[in-house]
Amino acid sequence: MSMRRSALRAASLALLLGAGAALAETPNLGRPISEADIAAWDISILPNGQGLPAGSGNAAQGKTVYAEQCSACHGDNGRGGINGAVVGNPPIDRIDAVKTIANFWGYPTTVFDFIRRAMPSTQPRTLKPDQVYALVAYIFAENKLIGENDVMNAETLPQVKMPNRDNFIIRFPDRI
Repeated sequence: MSMRRSALRAASLALLLGAGAALAETPNLGRPISEADIAAWDISILPNGQGLPAGSGNAAQGKTVYAEQCSACHGDNGRGGINGAVVGNPPIDRIDAVKTIANFWGYPTTVFDFIRRAMPSTQPRTLKPDQVYALVAYIFAENKLIGENDVMNAETLPQVKMPNRDNFIIRFPDRI
């Protein structure tokens, strides 16, 4: 019993010391964040296209970027590799069904935003806006969402009607 009591006292002392350290004044590490630092990460895009950068791209340009940057993970022509397929439209008939851009994503601007922020996964945020527009055009053309010669830019991208758009419940519809 005394061993248990000693362990309890030791744990209490550790908790007390830890709480005291947490409440102590910080060691003045770091620096205030600048407006330029914030601006570099403030790249949100709304479903209506607000926030899209300047630039443009088409499917032919996107095919080249895809082959160089994406095919190793997403397979030839986007049909699946070590990571998920980005092309294809299998039915979503159960919760664990394969989800692709054509059968799941609700807004074309979300696709652009995700690619710009997270791809390629080994070097996120390294693609230029023209490359992202081209990739989106290629992926959308492969999914038969746009024509082969359509150009994606800040005006045309938000106009693409995603097949699953109306199957989402919008939590704050007045903010779109």
